[in-house]
Amino acid sequence: MSSQLIEVQPLTGALGAELHGIDLAQPLGNQAYQEIHDALMEHQVVFFRDQDITPEQHIAFAGSFGELHVHPYAPQLEGYPEILVLNNDAERPPRVNAWHTDVTFEERPPMGSILHGKVIPEHGGDTVWANTYMAYEALSDQLQHFLDGLTAVHDYARAFFGLGVPEREVDWDKLAQARKTRPPREHPVVRTHPVTGRKSLFVNSVFTSHIKGLKQKESEAILRMLYEHMQSPDFQCRFRWRENSIAFWDNRCTQHFAVADYYPEARRMHRVTVIGERPV
Repeated sequence: MSSQLIEVQPLTGALGAELHGIDLAQPLGNQAYQEIHDALMEHQVVFFRDQDITPEQHIAFAGSFGELHVHPYAPQLEGYPEILVLNNDAERPPRVNAWHTDVTFEERPPMGSILHGKVIPEHGGDTVWANTYMAYEALSDQLQHFLDGLTAVHDYARAFFGLGVPEREVDWDKLAQARKTRPPREHPVVRTHPVTGRKSLFVNSVFTSHIKGLKQKESEAILRMLYEHMQSPDFQCRFRWRENSIAFWDNRCTQHFAVADYYPEARRMHRVTVIGERPV
């Protein structure tokens, strides 16, 4: 990939790159859009530093890459339903410290997510990403063949009960409405990326409930093995946040883990999510 506007600095051999020389407060021209898109396709997650953007600019940048998602349950920034607020401090301990791919319970899961660091703890609060292309490609030919063609079920409500959210913090009416409009969805265990053509694993411990057609013990054993396999350091990069850093990841071929090691310090992030296509 050759860049004319943006300097690309890879983070690890597995995935991730910092992009320099671009101001995301300005509208993207065709060349800047193409270079960011190409870097994302090559590195799967790209990072920007020192981007003091407004909510409108955050939404405009994300909207350059597609239709925006509005989360059915998670807190939103007042006046900006497209912006999901991740806010943790001494009174709101971090709980989503589990490997996952965002909102796979949707019929059209995200193409990508764009996370803006607003308040960053002095120590800790990193995010780790894993390359699910590499995870699939590292499996034996026999296991790849077995997994190809299998279907997994992704359930929205699983996130609440699997992560142990206290009942007193659940808005049960809102949750019931969200479950009614978003029933469990079926997606391939191995999906093919619509741009790169590469195959990746597409199951995650937060939203995937089971693999269709297998007995419960078989499904649990295979999913447990895949989750453990995808967590290999060989497939990872780790990002140290600073105020006004931005991460943009391809949700179709990565998983991520928000490290919850900063309690009781505050950490506040704004996320805008770009809707993707139905996985195949």
